[in-house]
Parts: sequence; C-alpha cells; structure tokens
Amino acid sequence: MTKKPRLLSGGNPRIAKAEGNAPVQAYIAAMPDWKREVGRRLDAIVTRTVPGVRKAVKWNSPFYGVEGRGWFLSFHCFSRYVKVGFFRGASLKPLPPGASKQKDVRYLDIHVEDELDEAQLAKWVKQASRLPGWGGS
Repeated sequence: MTKKPRLLSGGNPRIAKAEGNAPVQAYIAAMPDWKREVGRRLDAIVTRTVPGVRKAVKWNSPFYGVEGRGWFLSFHCFSRYVKVGFFRGASLKPLPPGASKQKDVRYLDIHVEDELDEAQLAKWVKQASRLPGWGGS
C-alpha cells in the first residue's frame, strides 16, 4: 500500500525534490479536490505545447523547462486557488493578469469557479518556453 503524500498548509502536496515526469505526476495525483483536474489540464497543455519539455518537482511545486534554457513555468496549490507562475511572464503578450514583486514574473490564479482559457494558456506556454528561463539549464 502506497502512503499518500502529506498536504502542507494551504493544501499543497509535499513531494520530494526530483527530476522527471514521475514526481510531477505524483504531485498532480496528490493535489486535493478540484485542483487535481486543474493540475492534469495544466500538465497536458504544457506537454502538448512544448515537445520534450523538461519536468521536475522543486520546493513542493512542479517545474517545466527546456533543456539548456532553464525553467519557464511552475504551479503551486493554495487554499482557494492554483497559482501558475511564468518566470519571464512580463515578456508575454498579453500579460498574464497577476503581478509579482519580481519584475519579470507574472501569475495566473485559477479558482474553482474559473473557466480555464486553454487556448490562451497554450499561447503563453509557447511564448514562455522560447524565452531564456529561470535557473539556467
């Protein structure tokens, strides 16, 4: 019997730091309630939009990147929403709606009642994946 990952405050799954698809899928499987479907949709959009995308779990969040260019996107569960972070989001057109204290970062907060605009999200993912990412290779 596999032990279910513990949820941190705010409902974010606690998943060990690791590279690859398996830890990202473990994170998504551990996302609570409606957030799990959001995680599945986000992962599917990124995987479909960026062939060969690099995946990892770092700091209890899934990260997506391009080999040699760094990480371009991550998401994290909070009590009432899933926060999608674009590390170079200030360069995306149109800008994702959420500002950050860091000038380059922009966010998209997804709440239970929100209709996810998958077409716009895919456009942002495509743009973000072509920019220099965070953290180098």
